[in-house]
Amino acid sequence: MSQWSQYGIHGKIHDILATVSYPHHFGGRPFITAYQLAIEFAKQYPSEFGALNMPIGGAQGGQRSSLSQYLAKQLSDRIKAGTIADIEGAFLGDLHLREITFDRPNGTITSSLTGSGYPLSIFRLKDVGNNQPVDID
Repeated sequence: MSQWSQYGIHGKIHDILATVSYPHHFGGRPFITAYQLAIEFAKQYPSEFGALNMPIGGAQGGQRSSLSQYLAKQLSDRIKAGTIADIEGAFLGDLHLREITFDRPNGTITSSLTGSGYPLSIFRLKDVGNNQPVDID
């Protein structure tokens, strides 16, 4: 069984994204980055975060594998494959972007992607029907 299934990560990400809202004339829900998802996942689900045994990520981490990277890849792959239908993804280009820093309870995290030529993955819950998490796989 994959860690994704074992820890019910899709449902947890769905619940996190369901709390993100901001009334705006564009309508819809705002996107958040994989870093923001990872920070909130660690905050809301500390036992699962510990069991996954991955740092949140960022330029300061010095590791190639992180929770933010794992979440971005899993979400991207599953959205592309059509096995997740309630979450949509996009990306933020880094044109003229110098740095993005995120707050977390014990300090800050700076994105390792800004200036790297790789886009920053962003995700939001789709505004659809009953909006319940559904894994098709």
